[in-house]
Amino acid sequence: MAAAAFHTAYEEAMARWPVPVERREVVTEFGTTRVNVCGAADGPPLVLLHGGGTTSASWYALAAALAPAHRLYAVDQMGAPGLSVPGGRTVRRPADLPDWLDGVLDGLGLASAALLGHSYGGWVALRHAVHSAEGDPAGSFRARGRVERLVLLDPTQCFAGFRLPYLARALPLFLRPGEPSARRLLEWEAHGEPPAPELVRLTGRGAVAFRDAKVVTGPRPDTGRLRGAGVPVLVLLAGRSRVHDVRRVAARARRALPDAVVTTVPGVSHHAMPDDPTGEVGRRVLSFLAAAPGAPATPPAAP
Repeated sequence: MAAAAFHTAYEEAMARWPVPVERREVVTEFGTTRVNVCGAADGPPLVLLHGGGTTSASWYALAAALAPAHRLYAVDQMGAPGLSVPGGRTVRRPADLPDWLDGVLDGLGLASAALLGHSYGGWVALRHAVHSAEGDPAGSFRARGRVERLVLLDPTQCFAGFRLPYLARALPLFLRPGEPSARRLLEWEAHGEPPAPELVRLTGRGAVAFRDAKVVTGPRPDTGRLRGAGVPVLVLLAGRSRVHDVRRVAARARRALPDAVVTTVPGVSHHAMPDDPTGEVGRRVLSFLAAAPGAPATPPAAP
């Protein structure tokens, strides 16, 4: 029953996508990964990694902005809410996540791509970028250089921890999962302006259907290994985020990645970043992705 309700909510969210979507099932050693593909057939590849508790369906607003210039691959993360089906090797520890994502890229026929991750997806993307900069320690350099550019949308656990008030507000979604709990959290975090009803519904039903799913997390990625790797990085923060202290995240991101573009979008909350209510998120991401290496990518903004 919970699974059927979740599937219905997923399809309702996918119906909001403004561009045609090709649905692919990519088989890896970790199971079958659902990837929603759209955009310019000959455009540079951009892989989208959603935040915790959401799915790839959440990218519909940014897809409208990014699809004309890029081939988009919106991935349902393994073991999280979505239509990916675990099987074979289990994603148990942080080191498994880059292996899983490498398998997805292999299955899509992508030697390299830009990565864009939101929230927890930013943590996954940053881990993979570090992994790509290192290469495979076993001697195979399949992974080296696979990340062409990296975009982190209000990433969590990359540069600073969560605010305690946010964790307290999020707790009911785990203790009493469902749409009411999801709505209360998202409305509070968005200062009374929650994402689209379809996304609220999908978050609530996903919390029920995937109640036993365990999020694979761990320490902050070792960004020192990314320095000198030649990977342009954009850290785009939500000016009204209640998830973490945005000024602290900005300051630590600049210290950790001195060459990165670190900027803030005023008036946007954490969970609304993929929903892109102002259009500014899409504009800044497009500017960064189109900029020549070493050139200014986005206008500066105070954190």
